[in-house]
Amino acid sequence: MRQAVIFDLDGTLTVGNLDFDGIRAEIGLPDGPILEALEHMTPPQRAAAEGILHRHERRAAETARLQDGAAETVAELRTRNLPVGILTRNARPWARCVLDRFGIEVDGLRTREDGLVKPDPQGLFRLCEQFGAAPEASWMVGDYLFDIQAGSRAGMTTVLMIGDAERPEFADQADHVIRSLPRLLELVATSDRA
Repeated sequence: MRQAVIFDLDGTLTVGNLDFDGIRAEIGLPDGPILEALEHMTPPQRAAAEGILHRHERRAAETARLQDGAAETVAELRTRNLPVGILTRNARPWARCVLDRFGIEVDGLRTREDGLVKPDPQGLFRLCEQFGAAPEASWMVGDYLFDIQAGSRAGMTTVLMIGDAERPEFADQADHVIRSLPRLLELVATSDRA
């Protein structure tokens, strides 16, 4: 069965720099997921909120820094003939901005404009279908609970990337927890030999 490796973008391939609390405060939202809150707004409220969200996402994309080894890890996976995708809740222009800034080439990109967002697994199924890969043989790598939930719901092996952060409460829901992206290469190689 063909494998694929699908990454989240913000906080996974990049060092997290989106101020979600600041975005919620500026929009006037309580705690909780921002995209889901937009679904319950009137069209004028939603347009104003999306303007705020896009401004923050643009600034984050333009100032993003890659996690150590991110570009090399993606390139090495592709050298091994493993298709690499990105599934992000971010908007396409800002996801593309990050990839283009750092010259990262991937085989597929799905953003919030492309359908249901994580934790729904739809985007993972679509990327695997695009790659001719089996979800149960593939990997989902992310830094947040929604990444792990989406990967689990798709039947994928889930990898939680935490970098230098404290281990979160939901870490036990992931199949693997890593502090650096190059560690993923070892996990995938071990899986190949199993």
